[in-house]
Amino acid sequence: MKSKLAVVSISGGKDSLATAELARERMGIENCIFAMCDTGNEHELTMEYVTGYLTSVFGPIRILKADFSRQIAGKRVYVAKVWREEGVPETIVERALSALHPTGNPFLDLCIWKGRFPSRKAQFCTQELKRRPLDDLMLNLLESGYDVSSWRGIRRDESQNRARAQEHELAAEGWSIEHPIVDWSAQQVINFVQGRGLKLNPLYSLGMGRVGCMPCINCNKNELLEISKRFPAHVDRIREWEAIVCMAAKHGWTTFFTDRKDDEQSDSEIFARGNIDARVRWAQTQRGGRKFDWIREMEPVAACSSVYGLCE
Repeated sequence: MKSKLAVVSISGGKDSLATAELARERMGIENCIFAMCDTGNEHELTMEYVTGYLTSVFGPIRILKADFSRQIAGKRVYVAKVWREEGVPETIVERALSALHPTGNPFLDLCIWKGRFPSRKAQFCTQELKRRPLDDLMLNLLESGYDVSSWRGIRRDESQNRARAQEHELAAEGWSIEHPIVDWSAQQVINFVQGRGLKLNPLYSLGMGRVGCMPCINCNKNELLEISKRFPAHVDRIREWEAIVCMAAKHGWTTFFTDRKDDEQSDSEIFARGNIDARVRWAQTQRGGRKFDWIREMEPVAACSSVYGLCE
């Protein structure tokens, strides 16, 4: 009989924490492999929490990273040959070739390869930075003779994309997929974690509703304001990334937070409207985004601020 192994996805968030605890209780910790996909866009507190606290609770956690060196090398060949054949100006070709080099950061390298940032409609970051590295791990275990299952902390009420998720599913590759908290609410997750005496990621007490990518391409206005005030270095990093990925883009512009393109506007005008600094300024405005809110901007950040009522 094949040995059973549960591969538990760890993100540093509350949902994956609850899922990890359930997997440990139901499968036995000796039958669990805990793995985190480091996207390269994680907050340093999340990495410290995973490699420190969670490791002390669950034991070793494998850190997986996607590598896009091969894809970037292929894109260089494509740009040098096909773009030139298409008549793309040499200045644009040379600009892109100068940017098409791996940096070692998975998120940035993915965007350099694609020549753009992911968006709500093209959220390739999840597939490339999380699913593929985990799938590679699953396939290796499957080929080694294990009966493997993938445990994922997703909930139906998170988004429309997950509204039809099932508690038990079967992957085409041959392993089972377990979503043990699929019908839980966020508060049920918090209650479960606290009831087990487990500590949550400290970012939840610092105004963050999500603790995955920092920032996430889907973060809301309040989250972006909190990030800009508490963690300005992360805004600086996104500004640098936008400059690099713009160089790799054929049309010369792309922004971390995508926006509707108005055909009457020039590329420079679209970039000026959508770049990270413009979005931070928008986060500082009142509802409607037209009037600057001095109180909202100048109000000092609280020592503890939680959307889940974690502060005492």
